[in-house]
Amino acid sequence: MEIYDEMEQESVNQPTTDKFNEAFSKYNMKVDAAWVKSAVEKAGKDAAGVHDKETLKKIFSCIDLTTLKPTDNEDTVLAFVEKVNQFEDKYPDLPSVASICTWPLYASTVSRSLEVESVKTCCVSGGFPSSQTFFEVKVAETSLALHDGADEIDIVQNAGHILNGDFETLADETDELKSLCADKTLKVILETGALGSLDNVKKASLLAMYSGADFIKTSTGKEVPGADPESFCVMCKTIREYADETGRKVGVKAAGGISTPAEALLYWTIVKNVLGKEWLNNKMFRIGASRLANNLLSEITGEETKHF
Repeated sequence: MEIYDEMEQESVNQPTTDKFNEAFSKYNMKVDAAWVKSAVEKAGKDAAGVHDKETLKKIFSCIDLTTLKPTDNEDTVLAFVEKVNQFEDKYPDLPSVASICTWPLYASTVSRSLEVESVKTCCVSGGFPSSQTFFEVKVAETSLALHDGADEIDIVQNAGHILNGDFETLADETDELKSLCADKTLKVILETGALGSLDNVKKASLLAMYSGADFIKTSTGKEVPGADPESFCVMCKTIREYADETGRKVGVKAAGGISTPAEALLYWTIVKNVLGKEWLNNKMFRIGASRLANNLLSEITGEETKHF
């Protein structure tokens, strides 16, 4: 945020793209594809050797348990929350998930009925899943979700603006929505599957972070292909470079199609190898999932489980 504010104070006569080019100039904006491939392969090998239940429990605690169906209604969302409420009694030795993520319409439903203090109320917002709506709508939707009890907001960065170089609009939108969130967590979804190149993934990551994102997230899992290890690895590397440059540490979230313990372990290990142990907790790492929770729970308990 500080660096973004400094860039805003530059001369109004200077082309608006210059402030972003100045920020980009601090980094090597050409992604080393060979390094990415090697890092993902190493993480895959490292993850294959992990079988301890304690690691699986930690990953479970990083899940944003998600219901984003067109058929959701207050009754189905209440039933979803009740499964989380019951989890502590049924599995007292296991940590709970990090949050319940749903439509902004149900922020009040979740926040009122959620009984587990450690679990946050998370809402998608800002014209999810495409971001193709008026900014005034994004502001209103986000404000209403926060008013109704959302602790965390997941917005979508408009991929079209990355592709046509409209960085000013992207930065202004993210900055204002973060101002609305204040001390609440803002996660910015890059929709990596729509960006066309790893270079664009890096560019989108930096724009989101310079504009105030608390987390950067891979995908919605709705419009285009979801999370992929290569894009996620680039995001982690960019977070590390940004932290080294600015001193600000941003979280990372993988979402879209992650359903098995093996897949979750791969993303966990990429975080471990690229960002380090400081990111291996639900304050700095999340996985957005609906099917993963039951599959992880089955692996941890040793019996097939359909709790969620």
